[in-house]
Amino acid sequence: MDEKIIIDAENELLNAIKIANVLSLDQLLHDDLLFNLPDGQTITKEFDLNAYRSGKMKIDLLEVSDRIINVIDDSAVVCVTVLLKGTYENQPLDGSFRYVRVWKKFDDSLKVIAGSCVAL
Repeated sequence: MDEKIIIDAENELLNAIKIANVLSLDQLLHDDLLFNLPDGQTITKEFDLNAYRSGKMKIDLLEVSDRIINVIDDSAVVCVTVLLKGTYENQPLDGSFRYVRVWKKFDDSLKVIAGSCVAL
């Protein structure tokens, strides 16, 4: 798997997050996704999609820096720093976060199968 494919998938995911494109997120996230939030809560794909569907999650600014990608066979681990500004359930969301995402190739598509986020 080529690193450029991973970067393209990451950019598509980040754009979908920024504009709350639930259709794209549904395609990019694996049905069995598990993701750890900064507060330690583990969420599923459906929980995440519902946050965007309901309007609870609103992103005003999303800037990426310091990306590291390790391709391992049909999977890739991505570590990235993201500056986020927006709201979640009308509470301010403003800070830098370090994300780890695991992408896996399925037939002709890539999907996020796991991830984690910590506040910096």
